[in-house]
Amino acid sequence: MSGKMKHTGIAAEFNPARRKFLGAIAGVASVTLAPGVILYGITRSGDARARKPGTAASPDVRWGLLIDVNHCDSGCDKCVSACVEENGLQGHGRPATDPQWIRKVKIHDPDTGLSQSLPVMCQHCAEPPCVDVCPTGASFKRADGIVLVDRHRCIGCRYCMMACPYKARSFVHEEIEDQKTYAPRGKGTVEACTLCIHRVDSDRLPACVEACNDAGGGAMLFGDLKDPNSEIARRVARYASQQIRGDLGLDPGVRYRNLST
Repeated sequence: MSGKMKHTGIAAEFNPARRKFLGAIAGVASVTLAPGVILYGITRSGDARARKPGTAASPDVRWGLLIDVNHCDSGCDKCVSACVEENGLQGHGRPATDPQWIRKVKIHDPDTGLSQSLPVMCQHCAEPPCVDVCPTGASFKRADGIVLVDRHRCIGCRYCMMACPYKARSFVHEEIEDQKTYAPRGKGTVEACTLCIHRVDSDRLPACVEACNDAGGGAMLFGDLKDPNSEIARRVARYASQQIRGDLGLDPGVRYRNLST
Protein backbone atom coordinates (compact mmCIF):
# COMPACT_ATOMS: atom_id res chain seq x y z
CA MET A 1 0.00 0.00 0.00
CA SER A 2 1.50 3.29 -1.04
CA GLY A 3 2.26 6.23 1.19
CA LYS A 4 -0.53 8.31 -0.35
CA MET A 5 -3.22 5.96 0.90
CA LYS A 6 -4.83 7.09 4.12
CA HIS A 7 -5.74 4.08 6.17
CA THR A 8 -7.19 3.46 9.60
CA GLY A 9 -6.18 0.57 11.82
CA ILE A 10 -3.17 -0.70 9.82
CA ALA A 11 0.31 0.29 10.97
CA ALA A 12 1.83 2.49 8.29
CA GLU A 13 5.39 1.81 9.38
CA PHE A 14 7.40 -0.96 10.95
CA ASN A 15 10.63 -0.05 12.69
CA PRO A 16 13.36 -2.60 11.85
CA ALA A 17 15.56 -1.24 14.63
CA ARG A 18 12.86 -1.93 17.22
CA ARG A 19 12.38 -5.45 15.88
CA LYS A 20 16.13 -6.05 16.08
CA PHE A 21 16.21 -4.76 19.66
CA LEU A 22 13.24 -6.83 20.79
CA GLY A 23 14.59 -9.82 18.93
CA ALA A 24 17.80 -9.55 20.90
CA ILE A 25 15.83 -9.55 24.14
CA ALA A 26 13.87 -12.60 23.01
CA GLY A 27 17.12 -14.38 22.19
CA VAL A 28 18.21 -14.24 25.81
CA ALA A 29 15.44 -16.59 26.82
CA SER A 30 14.92 -18.43 23.56
CA VAL A 31 13.14 -21.77 23.55
CA THR A 32 12.31 -24.33 20.91
CA LEU A 33 9.04 -23.35 19.27
CA ALA A 34 6.79 -26.37 18.94
CA PRO A 35 2.99 -26.56 19.09
CA GLY A 36 1.82 -28.10 22.31
CA VAL A 37 -1.58 -28.93 20.94
CA ILE A 38 -3.19 -31.93 19.26
CA LEU A 39 -3.88 -31.16 15.62
CA TYR A 40 -6.63 -32.85 13.67
CA GLY A 41 -7.39 -31.60 10.17
CA ILE A 42 -5.77 -30.92 6.83
CA THR A 43 -6.86 -29.90 3.35
CA ARG A 44 -5.48 -30.52 -0.09
CA SER A 45 -8.32 -29.08 -2.12
CA GLY A 46 -9.30 -25.82 -0.45
CA ASP A 47 -11.81 -27.52 1.85
CA ALA A 48 -10.83 -28.95 5.22
CA ARG A 49 -10.47 -32.71 5.48
CA ALA A 50 -10.30 -34.32 8.91
CA ARG A 51 -7.46 -36.60 9.93
CA LYS A 52 -6.86 -38.86 12.88
CA PRO A 53 -6.30 -37.25 16.31
CA GLY A 54 -2.64 -36.86 17.18
CA THR A 55 -1.48 -36.34 13.60
CA ALA A 56 0.86 -33.37 13.44
CA ALA A 57 0.25 -30.37 11.20
CA SER A 58 1.99 -30.81 7.87
CA PRO A 59 4.58 -28.40 6.43
CA ASP A 60 3.28 -29.47 3.02
CA VAL A 61 0.22 -27.30 3.72
CA ARG A 62 0.04 -23.50 3.95
CA TRP A 63 -3.34 -22.29 5.10
CA GLY A 64 -4.32 -18.90 3.73
CA LEU A 65 -7.07 -16.48 2.83
CA LEU A 66 -7.82 -14.63 -0.38
CA ILE A 67 -10.09 -11.62 0.12
CA ASP A 68 -11.67 -9.84 -2.83
CA VAL A 69 -12.10 -6.23 -1.75
CA ASN A 70 -14.58 -5.53 -4.57
CA HIS A 71 -16.99 -7.98 -2.94
CA CYS A 72 -16.55 -6.55 0.58
CA ASP A 73 -19.43 -4.19 1.39
CA SER A 74 -18.42 -1.32 3.65
CA GLY A 75 -21.67 -1.72 5.58
CA CYS A 76 -21.22 -5.46 6.19
CA ASP A 77 -19.61 -6.78 9.36
CA LYS A 78 -20.75 -10.40 9.19
CA CYS A 79 -17.16 -11.65 9.46
CA VAL A 80 -16.59 -9.61 12.62
CA SER A 81 -19.85 -10.71 14.24
CA ALA A 82 -19.17 -14.35 13.39
CA CYS A 83 -15.71 -14.18 14.97
CA VAL A 84 -17.08 -12.60 18.15
CA GLU A 85 -19.78 -15.23 18.46
CA GLU A 86 -17.57 -18.18 17.58
CA ASN A 87 -14.77 -17.32 19.99
CA GLY A 88 -16.77 -15.73 22.83
CA LEU A 89 -15.15 -12.31 22.62
CA GLN A 90 -17.02 -10.33 25.23
CA GLY A 91 -16.83 -6.56 24.91
CA HIS A 92 -16.76 -4.09 27.80
CA GLY A 93 -17.76 -0.93 25.97
CA ARG A 94 -14.16 0.20 25.53
CA PRO A 95 -13.29 -0.01 21.81
CA ALA A 96 -9.64 0.84 22.43
CA THR A 97 -9.07 -2.24 24.60
CA ASP A 98 -11.89 -4.67 23.79
CA PRO A 99 -10.67 -7.87 22.06
CA GLN A 100 -10.87 -7.70 18.29
CA TRP A 101 -9.53 -10.66 16.33
CA ILE A 102 -10.85 -9.31 13.04
CA ARG A 103 -11.87 -5.76 12.18
CA LYS A 104 -13.15 -3.84 9.19
CA VAL A 105 -10.78 -1.14 7.93
CA LYS A 106 -11.54 1.69 5.52
CA ILE A 107 -8.91 3.12 3.20
CA HIS A 108 -9.21 6.21 1.04
CA ASP A 109 -7.19 7.43 -1.93
CA PRO A 110 -7.26 11.26 -1.80
CA ASP A 111 -6.13 11.51 -5.44
CA THR A 112 -8.96 9.47 -6.94
CA GLY A 113 -11.54 9.63 -4.17
CA LEU A 114 -11.75 5.83 -4.12
CA SER A 115 -12.75 4.36 -0.75
CA GLN A 116 -12.54 0.68 0.07
CA SER A 117 -13.44 -1.53 3.00
CA LEU A 118 -11.59 -4.69 3.94
CA PRO A 119 -11.28 -7.11 6.86
CA VAL A 120 -7.92 -7.24 8.65
CA MET A 121 -6.86 -9.93 11.07
CA CYS A 122 -3.64 -11.73 11.99
CA GLN A 123 -1.97 -12.16 8.61
CA HIS A 124 -0.37 -15.50 9.59
CA CYS A 125 3.02 -14.53 8.24
CA ALA A 126 5.60 -17.05 7.08
CA GLU A 127 8.15 -14.90 8.94
CA PRO A 128 6.06 -13.64 11.87
CA PRO A 129 7.69 -10.80 13.85
CA CYS A 130 5.50 -11.68 16.85
CA VAL A 131 7.30 -15.02 17.06
CA ASP A 132 10.70 -13.36 16.63
CA VAL A 133 10.30 -11.12 19.66
CA CYS A 134 8.44 -13.42 22.08
CA PRO A 135 10.77 -14.15 25.04
CA THR A 136 8.94 -17.28 26.20
CA GLY A 137 7.93 -19.04 22.99
CA ALA A 138 4.26 -18.31 23.65
CA SER A 139 3.92 -16.97 20.11
CA PHE A 140 4.59 -19.75 17.64
CA LYS A 141 3.80 -20.87 14.11
CA ARG A 142 2.32 -24.26 13.31
CA ALA A 143 3.91 -26.31 10.58
CA ASP A 144 0.94 -25.46 8.34
CA GLY A 145 1.48 -21.71 8.71
CA ILE A 146 -1.11 -20.77 11.35
CA VAL A 147 0.34 -18.39 13.96
CA LEU A 148 -0.92 -18.91 17.52
CA VAL A 149 -0.40 -17.90 21.15
CA ASP A 150 0.09 -20.43 23.96
CA ARG A 151 -1.71 -18.77 26.90
CA HIS A 152 0.16 -20.96 29.39
CA ARG A 153 3.48 -19.47 28.25
CA CYS A 154 2.34 -15.89 27.63
CA ILE A 155 3.56 -13.51 30.35
CA GLY A 156 1.73 -10.48 29.00
CA CYS A 157 4.85 -8.52 28.02
CA ARG A 158 3.12 -7.39 24.80
CA TYR A 159 6.32 -7.35 22.76
CA CYS A 160 4.38 -9.18 20.04
CA MET A 161 1.78 -6.43 19.94
CA MET A 162 4.48 -3.84 19.39
CA ALA A 163 6.16 -5.94 16.70
CA CYS A 164 3.00 -6.65 14.68
CA PRO A 165 2.71 -4.12 11.83
CA TYR A 166 -0.97 -5.01 11.37
CA LYS A 167 -2.14 -4.23 14.93
CA ALA A 168 -3.72 -7.65 14.88
CA ARG A 169 -3.29 -8.68 18.52
CA SER A 170 -5.31 -7.83 21.62
CA PHE A 171 -4.52 -7.91 25.32
CA VAL A 172 -7.02 -9.41 27.77
CA HIS A 173 -7.58 -6.89 30.58
CA GLU A 174 -10.53 -8.49 32.40
CA GLU A 175 -11.42 -11.84 33.89
CA ILE A 176 -13.27 -13.96 31.34
CA GLU A 177 -16.43 -15.92 32.04
CA ASP A 178 -18.30 -18.47 29.96
CA GLN A 179 -15.34 -19.29 27.76
CA LYS A 180 -15.55 -21.54 24.74
CA THR A 181 -13.79 -24.81 25.48
CA TYR A 182 -12.12 -24.77 22.05
CA ALA A 183 -10.91 -21.15 22.38
CA PRO A 184 -9.30 -20.77 25.83
CA ARG A 185 -8.53 -17.20 26.87
CA GLY A 186 -7.03 -15.67 29.98
CA LYS A 187 -6.60 -12.33 31.74
CA GLY A 188 -3.14 -10.87 31.30
CA THR A 189 -2.41 -12.67 28.02
CA VAL A 190 -2.26 -11.70 24.36
CA GLU A 191 -4.57 -13.20 21.76
CA ALA A 192 -5.33 -12.96 18.04
CA CYS A 193 -7.08 -14.67 15.14
CA THR A 194 -6.42 -18.41 15.06
CA LEU A 195 -8.08 -19.00 11.67
CA CYS A 196 -10.51 -21.04 13.81
CA ILE A 197 -8.14 -24.01 14.10
CA HIS A 198 -10.81 -25.96 15.98
CA ARG A 199 -12.92 -25.73 12.82
CA VAL A 200 -10.12 -26.26 10.33
CA ASP A 201 -8.87 -29.32 12.22
CA SER A 202 -12.36 -30.85 12.21
CA ASP A 203 -13.33 -30.39 8.56
CA ARG A 204 -14.91 -26.92 8.68
CA LEU A 205 -14.21 -23.42 7.38
CA PRO A 206 -13.19 -20.51 9.64
CA ALA A 207 -16.26 -18.76 11.05
CA CYS A 208 -15.56 -15.48 9.24
CA VAL A 209 -15.32 -17.23 5.86
CA GLU A 210 -18.48 -19.23 6.45
CA ALA A 211 -20.42 -16.11 7.47
CA CYS A 212 -19.14 -14.14 4.49
CA ASN A 213 -20.20 -16.88 2.09
CA ASP A 214 -23.60 -17.43 3.71
CA ALA A 215 -24.76 -13.93 4.56
CA GLY A 216 -22.15 -11.51 3.27
CA GLY A 217 -20.73 -10.77 -0.14
CA GLY A 218 -18.74 -13.95 -0.62
CA ALA A 219 -15.50 -11.99 -0.45
CA MET A 220 -13.39 -14.52 1.47
CA LEU A 221 -11.82 -17.74 0.19
CA PHE A 222 -9.91 -20.13 2.48
CA GLY A 223 -7.63 -22.98 1.50
CA ASP A 224 -4.19 -24.45 0.99
CA LEU A 225 -1.88 -22.06 -0.82
CA LYS A 226 0.64 -24.83 -1.47
CA ASP A 227 -1.78 -27.12 -3.27
CA PRO A 228 -1.85 -26.12 -6.97
CA ASN A 229 -5.21 -27.87 -7.31
CA SER A 230 -6.92 -25.88 -4.55
CA GLU A 231 -9.25 -23.07 -5.56
CA ILE A 232 -7.30 -20.48 -3.62
CA ALA A 233 -3.99 -21.46 -5.26
CA ARG A 234 -5.58 -21.41 -8.72
CA ARG A 235 -6.97 -17.93 -8.16
CA VAL A 236 -3.71 -16.57 -6.76
CA ALA A 237 -1.94 -17.93 -9.84
CA ARG A 238 -4.56 -16.59 -12.25
CA TYR A 239 -5.39 -13.17 -10.83
CA ALA A 240 -3.26 -10.38 -9.43
CA SER A 241 -3.35 -10.13 -5.64
CA GLN A 242 -1.23 -8.52 -2.99
CA GLN A 243 -0.18 -8.72 0.64
CA ILE A 244 -0.56 -5.75 2.97
CA ARG A 245 2.92 -4.32 3.59
CA GLY A 246 4.45 -6.99 1.43
CA ASP A 247 7.59 -4.84 1.38
CA LEU A 248 8.37 -5.99 4.92
CA GLY A 249 9.26 -9.47 3.67
CA LEU A 250 6.98 -11.23 6.18
CA ASP A 251 5.10 -13.19 3.50
CA PRO A 252 1.57 -13.02 4.98
CA GLY A 253 -0.79 -15.92 4.35
CA VAL A 254 -3.63 -13.45 3.75
CA ARG A 255 -3.81 -11.95 0.28
CA TYR A 256 -6.15 -9.30 -1.16
CA ARG A 257 -7.57 -8.87 -4.67
CA ASN A 258 -8.56 -5.51 -6.16
CA LEU A 259 -6.94 -3.56 -3.35
CA SER A 260 -6.08 -0.09 -4.63
CA THR A 261 -2.39 0.84 -4.32
